[in-house]
Amino acid sequence: MAETVDSVVIGAGVVGLAVARALARAGREVVILESEPAFGSGVSSRNSEVIHAGIYYPQGSLKARACVAGRDMMYDFCASHGVAHRRCGKLIVATDEAQLPVLDDLAAKARANGVGDLEFLDGPAARALEPALRAAGALLSPSTGIVDSHGLMLALLGDAEAAGAVLALSCPVVGGAARPGGGFVLRTGGAEPMELHCAQVVNSAGLGAQRVALALDGLAPETVPPLHYAKGNYFVLAGRAPFDHLIYPVPEAAGLGVHLTLDLGGQAKFGPDVEWLDGPGYDFDVDPRRGDSFYAAVRAYWPALPDGALQPGYAGMRPKLQARGGPAGDFVVMGAEGHGLPGLVNLFGIESPGLTASLAIADLVLAELVRDRL
Repeated sequence: MAETVDSVVIGAGVVGLAVARALARAGREVVILESEPAFGSGVSSRNSEVIHAGIYYPQGSLKARACVAGRDMMYDFCASHGVAHRRCGKLIVATDEAQLPVLDDLAAKARANGVGDLEFLDGPAARALEPALRAAGALLSPSTGIVDSHGLMLALLGDAEAAGAVLALSCPVVGGAARPGGGFVLRTGGAEPMELHCAQVVNSAGLGAQRVALALDGLAPETVPPLHYAKGNYFVLAGRAPFDHLIYPVPEAAGLGVHLTLDLGGQAKFGPDVEWLDGPGYDFDVDPRRGDSFYAAVRAYWPALPDGALQPGYAGMRPKLQARGGPAGDFVVMGAEGHGLPGLVNLFGIESPGLTASLAIADLVLAELVRDRL
């Protein structure tokens, strides 16, 4: 069965839903193809649910620009759509004097990115705010918050559907091609295979984005960056945490360190760590033995963490563009300028802060597709 539609968004995670919403509200006829039987069950369902301020990323990077813009858009969207969230703030903690220069570097990076509300706290001031904390100093980020990610995706989908978008579940893209006269044909699997003819395609398939791109005949394979898998494990706290803010150590090379985040019910969770994997053969089980390293990492800033208080929680997977030991990668929003096919936008490496940046990324994708039509 062949169908014709204006725009297809592949992937119904938070970014795909934000993109579909933007396209539908701009008047496009949109079909969202999701390989799983429910939306938001991949990368978007396995994260810290943090609204990031935009502190860590290199000046001028897409991560920095999209995070700062997306943060404000996210708070406005949540307020206007009744999505549960809280601007709780976070502390980035230097646990000893030797780490204080790192805080200075982070503050300078944040200012360069347009984050102007950080406040430096010396050790006594940090402990006055959070008495259980060990800190030689800290940066207070009042713009950091938490959000109900499922509620957010439900609201994005509701807006998209209200504007005419259609969500097709259990419809994995198994192949496709760029048509000689322009546009694309996509083939789906599942119980009811389809052939879709469309003018525009947005590949927002998360961990499957590289696979989907390489399945499109006519797309040069060299335009598809390698995918590297970095699992992140979380442990949850038995009992209530003595913190009101999110607590982050100074960042590590491949992540932000084992940090303490809170959900909207006050439950504390720790993570994610960084577990590099060699390929796509993975599961989301959390090995309880990894908790041993969590205790040491957490006690650096919370010395009173009781023995036996950490329980295996859940795990997620980062779609990394960097290899193990390599420099941090940026988001890639690749349109025709990068691969030569007008009407196609591939999204690669959308890891943290992808949730925060989702609405800003959607606007970038829409702008890219508008340029293709000029």
